[in-house]
Amino acid sequence: MDYGLLLATSHASHPERMSGQRRLYESLRAAILDGRLAPGARLTASRVLAAELGMARNSVLYAYERLASEGYIAGDRHGTSVARLGLSSPRLANLLAADRAATAPGLSRRAAGLGREDPHSGEMLPFVPGVPALDAFPLARWRRSIERAWRSLSARHLGQGQAAGQPALRHAIAEYLRVARGVRCEAAQVFVTAGTQSGLDLCARLLADAGDTAWVEDPGYPGAHAAFRSASLRLESIPVDADGLAPPAGHWQRVPPRLVYITPSHQYPLGSVLSLERRLALLAAARAAGAWIIEDDYDSEFRRDGMPVPAVQGLEADAPVIYLGTFSKTLFPALRLGFMVVPPQLATLLAGTVGAIPQGGHVAEQLALAEFLDSGAFTSHLRRMRRLYAQRRDALQDALARHLGTRLTVSASAGGMHLSARLEMPLADTTVSAAAAARGLALRPLSRYLLPGTPQAQYNGFVFGYANVAEDAVDGAVCRLARVLDEVAGARSGPG
Repeated sequence: MDYGLLLATSHASHPERMSGQRRLYESLRAAILDGRLAPGARLTASRVLAAELGMARNSVLYAYERLASEGYIAGDRHGTSVARLGLSSPRLANLLAADRAATAPGLSRRAAGLGREDPHSGEMLPFVPGVPALDAFPLARWRRSIERAWRSLSARHLGQGQAAGQPALRHAIAEYLRVARGVRCEAAQVFVTAGTQSGLDLCARLLADAGDTAWVEDPGYPGAHAAFRSASLRLESIPVDADGLAPPAGHWQRVPPRLVYITPSHQYPLGSVLSLERRLALLAAARAAGAWIIEDDYDSEFRRDGMPVPAVQGLEADAPVIYLGTFSKTLFPALRLGFMVVPPQLATLLAGTVGAIPQGGHVAEQLALAEFLDSGAFTSHLRRMRRLYAQRRDALQDALARHLGTRLTVSASAGGMHLSARLEMPLADTTVSAAAAARGLALRPLSRYLLPGTPQAQYNGFVFGYANVAEDAVDGAVCRLARVLDEVAGARSGPG
């Protein structure tokens, strides 16, 4: 065996980052498994091999000792040899490879129905929905809050943390929601989560059983669809119009739900606002049916015209509403903190149950966020972002009108962080989206928000996130989109 060649042809990932002893161990192990070193083959003495490879003898001894401890080699009075593993190494390697190809564990049946992650979700590309203006976040102010939080920590904070969240943050959230969103709540009703998705998962698992029906807006938020599917709930498509969720007549009797998911302040993705008449009707119907309403208030703070629309939860005392919110949109996604507010009678039941589902942690971040809320820094940041997002939205609408004209019909929206537009060309939005990705644009197809079986014709378009696009970059991004549409249309029509 040419050990120098063995090291040079090592298949270990990033061998340049490994120590010599680790590379030797990995190379010998691989050679034994794939049969290049056969069972019973003698290994070169450690002193001789160290000299041959130009490395310390201790490095060779380390590799040999580790291989011996794992059963790959064995020593006797004649020296060190490759262990006999019950099968010849080549046959073992072949069987392992075939077995991995044939029986590698895959996703569960439930996971097979989940939506795929947006390939652009982690990138700062123009038009990614849901990404705030990270370039305008007051990082220095937040850093001071974090530093103060760490200075305040003691040994008692270093455990698992309270499942419902740090008391200081629960109090701060409750105070903010009462004033800013019209939510009726006390701190005991607030449960800190790892974000909206975490809250949806909790609702699906704790408030419904497998096989129960969940009403969802269609088109609607794919994250809600995924959470309910993963809990083995049956999704019922409910259309939306200019006044929000629009259940067909008699639907409460024909298909009674256990959960009703809504985005009433800014329907996602179309942008409509659920009318007061429908809000009151929804509350009454949910009470009568014994259903829970899940109100996802994901970006209501950024209403452009007038004050934010008050939450459905606050319209009635003890409304059957689970109110969800997140700081991923108002602050930054990497914070991964959100909350859910539950009715008082449910809070007592959940207080013990949530503890069985890990939700704690992020103690310093929770304490920092509590201070950020209590100090007024949060509301100051929101005021700045409202102005900034209004400017960026105006810039986007203007650029779309100038460069795309009648090729897109933009839906009216009172605020938020995105707008939707219908494509007025005989092109598939998914095709245009794929072509736009090559131009560095994260264009989300509107048809991807539909449940399977929903006709796509009237929802062939795009969702434009504008919060993360600087005003002076909007025009260039829209020009790129115009070129993409021209190219896709030209390719579709073909030559002459």
